[in-house]
Amino acid sequence: MTATPDPARATTPPNRTAAVRAFLHAGRRAPQLWRLVLGCILIAICAFGWTLAPVGIAWLWRGPEAALAFAQGLQRPETPRATLILLGSFAGMAAGVALAVWLLHRRRPRSLFGPRSVLWRDFALSAGVVLAVYAVGVALWLTRFTPDLNLDPGRWLWLVPLALAGVALQTLAEELVFRGYLTQQLAARFQSPVIWLILPALAFGAVHYDPATAGASVWVVVGSATVFGLVAADLTRRTGSLGAAWGFHFANNLLAILVLATKGTITGLSLFVTPYAVDDAQVMQRLVLGDMALLLVAWAILRRVLR
Repeated sequence: MTATPDPARATTPPNRTAAVRAFLHAGRRAPQLWRLVLGCILIAICAFGWTLAPVGIAWLWRGPEAALAFAQGLQRPETPRATLILLGSFAGMAAGVALAVWLLHRRRPRSLFGPRSVLWRDFALSAGVVLAVYAVGVALWLTRFTPDLNLDPGRWLWLVPLALAGVALQTLAEELVFRGYLTQQLAARFQSPVIWLILPALAFGAVHYDPATAGASVWVVVGSATVFGLVAADLTRRTGSLGAAWGFHFANNLLAILVLATKGTITGLSLFVTPYAVDDAQVMQRLVLGDMALLLVAWAILRRVLR
């Protein structure tokens, strides 16, 4: 009697590691593209709804003028309160992913993470490598620029625990969407890595398109975010969990939000800010290229230590 082949194994490309096969297996339970489209819509509704909820509360409590001022503060998070609220708003995105996989794909949200032991080990290793590499970059940056003090050091230290939690939530929510949900569901439907690695990276870059803030630097910012998306996707492909990509993302945003923020971006929790703004295209184009070089150095190191 001939054994019936496992459909999941039959559609698995031969070049995937066992860890990645396990990570992507959950997405094959309900791989239809219409479910993925509905899932993205559900995530967007939850994310925007959670973000707008505080504005609605401000409207009911203080009136329309206060609600408008509150919304404008979230668009330009230059105070600790506005920045913490902005970071906390990513809980809606995380909740949307959990609902999408549970309601539409009939699986547990836990399947988005990968093995727990690998998750936390790779998170710590990746964050440590990125912080070490970027520390060199900051030291080189200090030879050309002098940062401006943004917050009183005592107040900043008091805010650090809340800020760490906020950055962890924000980066995890984005990783769940782009390296978890989109990657798993596209890989369940398409065998080619060109689709399930590159499309989420392009989408990640696209959500960073903000010409009102970045001005002439907007495409440099989008390009940098896209390169990061490719790096994070490759780390996920190699490890079979979100740990390495999440740790990379967390360390990157930790420096950019808590230590040295670029003027015109998320500055409310940063100890220092740059002497130039994000819309200064001449400066930003050179510096973003340097940031991408550091990103690729950290990626090259992690490819060796995580293999």
